[in-house]
Amino acid sequence: MSIRDLYETYDAVGLAELVERREVTPGELLDEALARVEALNPQLNAVTVLAEPVARRLIEEGLPEGPLRGVPFLLKDLGAEAIDFPCNNGSKLFAGTRYARDSAIYARLKAAGLVTFGRTASPEGGIGPVTEAAVYGGPTRNPWNLDHTPGGSSGGAGAVVAAGIIPAAHGSDGGGSVRIPASSCGLFGFKATRARTPDGPYVGEGWAGMAIDGFLTRSVRDTAVLLDATQGPDLGAPYVAPPLEGSFRQAMDRHDKRLRIGFATTSLTGAPVHPECRAAVEDAAKLLAELGHFVEEALPEVDTSGMMAAWTKIVACGSALSVETAVRKRGRPLEPGEIEGIARGAMAYARTVSGADYLEAVNKVHAYGREMAAFFQRYDIFLTPTLAEPPAQIGRFAHGTEDYVDYRMGPGRVFAYSPFTAAFNASGQPAASLPLHWTTDGLPVGIHLAAPFGEDEKLMGLCARLEEARPWFDRRPPLRYAAAP
Repeated sequence: MSIRDLYETYDAVGLAELVERREVTPGELLDEALARVEALNPQLNAVTVLAEPVARRLIEEGLPEGPLRGVPFLLKDLGAEAIDFPCNNGSKLFAGTRYARDSAIYARLKAAGLVTFGRTASPEGGIGPVTEAAVYGGPTRNPWNLDHTPGGSSGGAGAVVAAGIIPAAHGSDGGGSVRIPASSCGLFGFKATRARTPDGPYVGEGWAGMAIDGFLTRSVRDTAVLLDATQGPDLGAPYVAPPLEGSFRQAMDRHDKRLRIGFATTSLTGAPVHPECRAAVEDAAKLLAELGHFVEEALPEVDTSGMMAAWTKIVACGSALSVETAVRKRGRPLEPGEIEGIARGAMAYARTVSGADYLEAVNKVHAYGREMAAFFQRYDIFLTPTLAEPPAQIGRFAHGTEDYVDYRMGPGRVFAYSPFTAAFNASGQPAASLPLHWTTDGLPVGIHLAAPFGEDEKLMGLCARLEEARPWFDRRPPLRYAAAP
């Protein structure tokens, strides 16, 4: 089988097994990944930092004997701080930022044997459900349809995995930023329980504990193995997730019988969703019933609008802190064009939020988590669409406006488009997007599953059963790689 065919046939775990059996070398896999970047990235604008010499050096020095040894990999261009990989954080202000030490998450990915060779696009500061940062010279596009977004904020990661450039990629999720691209790109995206993966040493917690690292993959087992390689607190973590009973990989073998599953065909506030999203949920509910689970329509009694208003304050303050810290460190004021409209609007809004207002917002988020936990006393799993619509067209959520609050909360804006995912960043619960539905014109629509706090393994097991029942690995977008004859 040719290297191209191997690359198409196997997921990341499978490619690592080929390396272990010496049927393919890490160098050959890297060559294939780089060829795909060269062929596809001009259309996608998803790979933003290429560091081929670093990747070659990692191979030459000898890769760790980890579970993903030799597999090409990309970091999100936001967080995952690494000495060898400068970062733009989606912003002209932060372009080319270098780090003096590796983050805990990158150190663990490196120890897994991955061959990291660059970074993928993110919107400025990770704000928004699209990836159209000015620092990259244009929007990042969806391989299923180039007129549509791959999502955000891990949109570059979603695009490169969906297009087959690499089998799995790093992302992060502070309001759906792994699950939104998973839904938009026909991939699997899993947000673990709060603090399951490490934040340090550069960050104590992200967005009052709502942000966490994760991965975009084409198979459930790739995500499971990546989470096993990275999960657990780092030195000095302010709090930790409940311990796992075993491992994420072992959890894939779970066959939980007759789970109590509630599902919603509206948003959490009762607003209607796109007919394709409703159809996706109804089909998934039917499939879950066929698998033997108890399934009924249900809607939690939670103040989601109030939570989102609090979330908006917290993220604005986090954005302002990031920009103001960078400006203070360099010792000169912001210049015109260094940050985009949404970032300017977030900073202006943050100035209206007092310390007491901020703490009140954090308390609101915590109260929301308790409200949601009460719902999960009745249900093991909650099923919704991942988004209220199929992937948006490029430009709809562009960052030019300075009306940050309207961008988040206004009619037809971010909260209306993505009314589900941030709920579980606020509550800290594990949640996942699975690619079980496509629209009649070929756009992916994810279904979203959430489980009680700490019950990541139950959720991972159910995801594995759905993957078995409705495989998606071989479903690929129109934008594909064709090797030279």
